[in-house]
Amino acid sequence: MNYEKYFTDTVKHIKPSGIRKFFDAASIYKDVVSLGVGEPDFDTPWTAREAAIRSIRSGFTHYTANSGLLKLREEISRYMSVRFGLQYDPDDEVFVTVGASEPIYLMLRTFVSDGDEVVIPDPSYVSYAPSVELCGGVPVAARCSAQNSFELTPEALESAITPKTRVLILPYPNNPTGAIMPEERLRAIAEIVKKHDLFVLSDEIYAELTYGGKRHVSIASIDGMRERTVVINGFSKAFAMTGWRLGFVCAPREVEKQMLKIHQYIIMCAPTSAQYAGLQMLKSAFEDNFAAVEEMRDEYDVRRRFLVDRLNKMGLTCFEPKGAFYVFPCVASTGMDGEQFAEKLIESKKVAVVPGGAFGESGKDFVRISYAYSLSDLKKAMDRIEQFVNELKGKE
Repeated sequence: MNYEKYFTDTVKHIKPSGIRKFFDAASIYKDVVSLGVGEPDFDTPWTAREAAIRSIRSGFTHYTANSGLLKLREEISRYMSVRFGLQYDPDDEVFVTVGASEPIYLMLRTFVSDGDEVVIPDPSYVSYAPSVELCGGVPVAARCSAQNSFELTPEALESAITPKTRVLILPYPNNPTGAIMPEERLRAIAEIVKKHDLFVLSDEIYAELTYGGKRHVSIASIDGMRERTVVINGFSKAFAMTGWRLGFVCAPREVEKQMLKIHQYIIMCAPTSAQYAGLQMLKSAFEDNFAAVEEMRDEYDVRRRFLVDRLNKMGLTCFEPKGAFYVFPCVASTGMDGEQFAEKLIESKKVAVVPGGAFGESGKDFVRISYAYSLSDLKKAMDRIEQFVNELKGKE
């Protein structure tokens, strides 16, 4: 049967995730150290797991409201206020989603029609451009560079904007680079957004994971930006809850109303037991003043500094990431691009990393290495990578 004739051109032309390609490749080798997937190596705390178990035992196995448990939305509203200085009404400006990927699509589906353009910093997370294309939109890259710490500059943004531009995706702290956006840079970006009457999708899933005393600043906190920003966040990264698939949206009520309509039809509501786990997770975080989050971040910070130091010493230039849990070294000195480097590395040394080109053209000479792994695994991987680089130099 010729299935091809039934598929839409949009779906046929979308490429599979470059992250999963190397994750799957790692499974065919023995003794592989895989540093490819951005998933915390910490388990979800027992207090959250027990809350989910209690909810099941208590028979809380039915649908919740489309927007999620009110108690959870109230805790999310409190969380956004305390941690980021943002005020959202839990009744109609917050709703709970299936992870943070769902609301990315919901927001774009709400704002983007055929031919509309969406500006995306390049490099950035692999799902943004395909999500834009699935909405009939056109993704437009705003190139970022290591020379500017992979921040989105006003010049790069201005050069990417056309009369067709509708949305700016602002994904900071950034995956794959680990870049953050300082407040002064955000203010400059905000002025351009307002001048061109754009809306912002601010993906802040790594907001709790910043280093060097730098606290995350949301563009929604900049004057005049709350009204034109959709903030997306979730429990996966900062609270080690990837498998629970629990995220949330904070947006002006007029925007939430439209996004919620799509959510109602395609999802209904986030899983009930996961919502109870998230509710307890936030309650516990407030009770211990976010000590567990801080401890996890401190551990990531140790790994971050270790990797940056080792990579630079072996000649793979690596700028210092200030957020998330990735390093993004340049491999051009080896004579290979990121794709070639990653393929040869996994074949010869059984270490899996992700080619930077999976995240955009600007990343083609880089690879992404996640440090959401134990320090012992990272040390083993760095020893193998150093041996690999030294062997390459010996062949020159």
